Amino acid sequence: MPLLLTTNAFIEQYFPYAWDLREEFVTATWETLYMLGLAVVFGGFFGLVLGIVMTVTGPGGILENKPVYKVLDSLINVFRSIPFIILLALLINVTRAIVGTTIGATAASVPIIASTIPFFARQVEIALLEVDPGVVEAAEAMGSSPMDIIIRVYLREGLPALLRVSASTIINVIGLTAMAGSVGGGGLGTMAIARGYQRSRMDIILVSTVLILLVVLVSQLFFNWLIRRATHK
Repeated sequence: MPLLLTTNAFIEQYFPYAWDLREEFVTATWETLYMLGLAVVFGGFFGLVLGIVMTVTGPGGILENKPVYKVLDSLINVFRSIPFIILLALLINVTRAIVGTTIGATAASVPIIASTIPFFARQVEIALLEVDPGVVEAAEAMGSSPMDIIIRVYLREGLPALLRVSASTIINVIGLTAMAGSVGGGGLGTMAIARGYQRSRMDIILVSTVLILLVVLVSQLFFNWLIRRATHK
């Protein structure tokens, strides 16, 4: 009982505003996870497909096509060069057309996904290029189709590298969800900026930061486990 009283006194003294908003923190955490989930599903899928196309159409690829590769390479470089806060503004009409609003977690997910796709596509390309070219050549010599090579060589042999770049992409996406809070995107970013920074309530900023770091930590631990499983399969 004395320990509980001491804990409550500590919270009331050092985290008064954060404690009053504890239910909002729960909601904000779920919003962050929701945005992360949408980015993983849609950004991950389209980024993976685009990365595979970049790999197979690039120099020395199994479906080498210089015009296609140059167009995709240029588009990825352009979109990766646009700061996310500016991308939020550029896609405001697109966001409104898709979800009907520009505020909230769902609306913020549109530019987050748009930013994730080129980032992850480049990471996928880098990961797949690590696959031993000799294995690819052997598969071609045995008459494997391009799709068979993609699935049975690139994706299977490159799985550990793909998981590593996926982990770094997840961390990048979590950062984007926090940044989206600056324009009312919801989640822990909004808590930190709108409820903490703009009202000079440092305890809210600290709690928001700790929760974001916990999401990052759990994600990293999960991918480390997957990487170990893929490496020692």
